[in-house]
Amino acid sequence: MRYAILLCYTCSLLIVARAIGKYRGLEFLEPCSKNDPRLEACLTRTANTLAEHFREGLPQLGYPEVEPIILDELHIALGGGPNGYRAQFKDITARGVSALRITGLRTRLSDDEIQLQLAFSIPRIRAAARYRSSGTLILVQASGAGDYWGEYEGVKAKVFIRAKPFLYESRRYLRLQQLKMDFSVQNIKMGVENVRDSNSILLAALNLFINTNSQELLKEMKPDLRRKLVQVMTTFVEKLFAQVPYDAWITD
Repeated sequence: MRYAILLCYTCSLLIVARAIGKYRGLEFLEPCSKNDPRLEACLTRTANTLAEHFREGLPQLGYPEVEPIILDELHIALGGGPNGYRAQFKDITARGVSALRITGLRTRLSDDEIQLQLAFSIPRIRAAARYRSSGTLILVQASGAGDYWGEYEGVKAKVFIRAKPFLYESRRYLRLQQLKMDFSVQNIKMGVENVRDSNSILLAALNLFINTNSQELLKEMKPDLRRKLVQVMTTFVEKLFAQVPYDAWITD
């Protein structure tokens, strides 16, 4: 009997010892050795493991739900003069972002700085928003207000992160210094509906123009959209770095 109790106690100690250095609630994260010749492959696996768990929510990091991603508003402007097209999109919701997968990772580590470049792909994003516009699009009167929808397939993005380690209560954490990103979309379908003071013929012509020129419209929307996405990602990365110690990711 004493032997059984001792054995159970020993097993418990081994389990606790194995958990040392791992963040509570994120025990699924396997830290990577700084000296591992396949460090980048290891970090890619860790990042994808985090992404997979993130889809179901991570309340321990303050994210009980991860979708939809919400952006407050975006603007687009085409052409000048009194008839130039202007549109405002508000209360934008996006679903499908959590299906992202890391496809490439490069890192540069030093004692006082961490640099990461990540490439990832998202199969499909579905977006919806309220919109208001004025002006014309190729002789089509586009003034009005209604609902916008979009389907973006084959989304690819690159994110650059620069951070500095710092000590807090004898543990090292990371403080974000810089985050940049760029993205592309292979296929786009989008349109407007429930437009007030419009008729079916004008609405069909407007949606035809929008889908025929979807890449050009995305190009015009991209600077504002990229700025908003950087804000969202910065908030997430700062929260992640502030709560999860450095050695949960990389060990010496």
